[in-house]
Amino acid sequence: MKAYVFPGQGAQFSGMGADLYEKSAEAKELFERANEILGFSITDIMFSGSAEDLKQTKVTQPAVFLHSAILSKVLGADFKPDMVAGHSLGEFSALVANNTLEFEDALKLVSQRATAMQKACEITPSTMAAVLGLEDELVEAVCAEVDGTVVAANYNCPGQLVISGEIRAVEKACEELKARGAKRALLLPVGGAFHSPLMEPARKELAAAIEATNFKNPSCPIYQNVSTTAVTDPVEIQKNLVFQLTAPVKWTQSVQNMIKDGASSFTEVGPGKVLQGLVKKVDRKMETSSATI
Repeated sequence: MKAYVFPGQGAQFSGMGADLYEKSAEAKELFERANEILGFSITDIMFSGSAEDLKQTKVTQPAVFLHSAILSKVLGADFKPDMVAGHSLGEFSALVANNTLEFEDALKLVSQRATAMQKACEITPSTMAAVLGLEDELVEAVCAEVDGTVVAANYNCPGQLVISGEIRAVEKACEELKARGAKRALLLPVGGAFHSPLMEPARKELAAAIEATNFKNPSCPIYQNVSTTAVTDPVEIQKNLVFQLTAPVKWTQSVQNMIKDGASSFTEVGPGKVLQGLVKKVDRKMETSSATI
C-alpha cells in the first residue's frame, strides 16, 4: 500500500515551487489563484524571496501548503494514495490530496491558522525545544515536574521529541533533561509554543472557521496527528483538526500505525526530505521517496 506524507512548517526554502509553476499549466493556474485568495503575491516570495522573507508568519504556512497541495494535484494518474498523513500544517495538504477539502477552502484555513497562531504567540512569551536521546515517557515525566507550562509537542521519531511551552519552563525542562541523560536539549528558533495549551486562543479562533468549512468523504484514510489511526469520517476529521493546535503531533505513532496497516512505501509530497528521515528512524527498511513531476 502506498502512503503519502506531507511536511509542515520548517520545510520551506527559497525558490520552492518555481519548477512546478514553470513545468505545469495547472500548477501555474493554482498558484495564481492562491495569489488572489491571499491578497498578495506569495509566488514572488516563494520563488525569489530570501529565507528571511519566507519566515514571515503569513507566508511560511501558506507557502509550504501550496508547494505540497499543488504538487499532489499535478502528479496526475501516478498519484493514487492508499493512505495519507501530514505533519502539523501538512495535515491540511493531506486533506486536499485525499479530497476531503477543496484547495481554496484549505488555503483560506491555512492562512487563518497562521494569523491565529501568530496572535497566540504574542500573548505569552513561549518557545519550543528539541530533545534527543531519551525515552518519550521520561521526557513527559520531566515536563510534568517543571513549574509552569511545558508539554511534549512533537513525537517525531523514536528518541526525538519536541517540547513546547513558556520560555522559562522550557529552559528549566531542558536543564533537567540534560541532567537525566539527553544527548541534546536545545531551544528552537520558533515564535511560540505550538501544539501546547498556550495555543488555546488560536484553537478557538480557528475552530469557527473549520466548523464553517465543508468536509467531504475522503478518497482514502488520513492518519491524523491527534488520533494516529485511520480516519475516514468527515465529522471526526474536522474535530481532530480543531484540536490539533493544542494537542501534540503524534508522528511516530501515526507512522507506526500506517506500517501496521500495510504501508509498503512512503512518498513525501512537498518541500524537503525531513519526513522521509523520520520514517526511516521508525523503520529503516521502509522504502521512501520524494514526489516529482
